[in-house]
Amino acid sequence: MRRLVPSSLTGRLVATLVLVVVVTSALIALVTSLALRSELYGRLDGDVQQSLARSVGRYNDGHVTPPVAAGAGVVPDRDGDGGPGTPGGRVGLGDAPGTLSAQFGVADGAQGVVVTTSSRALDLSTAALDLLREVPADGRIHPVTLPGVGRFRVKAAADASNDADRLVAGLSTRATDEVVANLVLWEVLLAVAAVAVAALAGRYLVRRQLRPLRDVAATAHEVAALPLSSGAIGTTVRVPDALTDERTEVGAVGAALNTMLEHVEHALDDRHRSELQVRRFVADASHELRTPLSTIHGYAELTRRTSPADPGQLAAAMGKVEQEANRMSSLVADMLLLARLDAGRPLARDEVDLTKLVLETVSDARVVAPDHRWLLDLSEEPVVVTGDELRLHQVITNLLNNARRHTPAGTSVRVGVHAPGAGGDPRADSTALLTVEDDGPGMPPDLVDSAFERFTRGDSSRTRESGGAGLGLSLVQAITAAHGGRVAVSSRAGRTRFEVRLPTTGGTGRPGTTRPAALHG
Repeated sequence: MRRLVPSSLTGRLVATLVLVVVVTSALIALVTSLALRSELYGRLDGDVQQSLARSVGRYNDGHVTPPVAAGAGVVPDRDGDGGPGTPGGRVGLGDAPGTLSAQFGVADGAQGVVVTTSSRALDLSTAALDLLREVPADGRIHPVTLPGVGRFRVKAAADASNDADRLVAGLSTRATDEVVANLVLWEVLLAVAAVAVAALAGRYLVRRQLRPLRDVAATAHEVAALPLSSGAIGTTVRVPDALTDERTEVGAVGAALNTMLEHVEHALDDRHRSELQVRRFVADASHELRTPLSTIHGYAELTRRTSPADPGQLAAAMGKVEQEANRMSSLVADMLLLARLDAGRPLARDEVDLTKLVLETVSDARVVAPDHRWLLDLSEEPVVVTGDELRLHQVITNLLNNARRHTPAGTSVRVGVHAPGAGGDPRADSTALLTVEDDGPGMPPDLVDSAFERFTRGDSSRTRESGGAGLGLSLVQAITAAHGGRVAVSSRAGRTRFEVRLPTTGGTGRPGTTRPAALHG
């Protein structure tokens, strides 16, 4: 059965249309044929009634007893012998072709004639008369099929005193059957023509209406043929705007496909960027680890070759080895922390005094970089947030180290902490604001958007003077996101500003005025 159903949508739609036309045509033909047959047979039955009335009238012609009305079902006994007497019921001149009349009596036997198409009277055979004798005189019209003559609609009228004496009159159904047969033939021919027209026109119209869907499929195939396994994808093809009207079914499919292609492009571009980051990570991590390993290997080799051992030189070598080992440990710790944050590992959830952390980190920065001018901009009340104190301390330290490493001596760095709604409506914000702003040369414009990406560095040369491995700001962004906050940067020549917003807790101090301060060596 499944093999009979077309596989294509066009074929199924055309087959459905043809099936609807066939069923509709068959129903119309059936109803029309039955209605016409019923109407024609109704008229024929009326003519049979009149034919029987004429036969009864001819039978009674010339006698005192009046003619029996058509449908009375009684033939009067004219001569009193119990039979119909003379064959007054025979057909007369002027009767239409197909008119039948038969007379049955006890004395005269049975006789009957039918008018042929050439208007000649043909005597009925004994077999036909026997069939007509069985027609009941019940006032109703009965169908009979007479051998050698055809199908008729007949009615019988019997004598009131002897049921065996009767007249039978009828009309042939040949003309009526021919009309109905011709109607059925024309209906079949018209139905065949309608099916052929429906198949051809339906195929043309369906293919025309589904042409936009084929265009959408062509776009999908074109995208599927692109090399999507690796590399940058960029912008792929799109379904034309004319086929993206969502008020239509095809337009809805086209619009959905365009949306999906856009998502796929973003996903593939993100994958490509991730691949590049991984390659850069491997290269940078290899370099960052290779340098201290080479130093450790060199000092170890120097110590081994020095004979006799020089205690001073040995102590210096071991100090250098320890320094490089610490550098590697710091890099590995940063990478492990990023991996844990990427995996969604939860952080501690304690109340942290953000104001205290800023004071401590700025004091440490003053010691490390006394040539910079460190300024504070703090709220009157302590600002308390919920989070991991150690990681938040790392956020502030990384921001200060970033400002210290990438600005010259004498640069002013202002660090601020503001409670929610500071300087205005307390309902204006529900996050604490941490800012680190300097008046240094600023970041290169092409690095502002990628400042928080991993291993992003303002100086591509991997010297110790240029800073660390480029993970500091990545850790700032990852730790802030893990606390439910957000970080942003804006930079131009003479002003670079980092903003970190962190959700506060019920222990957050009320907003108040800010208190500027300066710490410098």
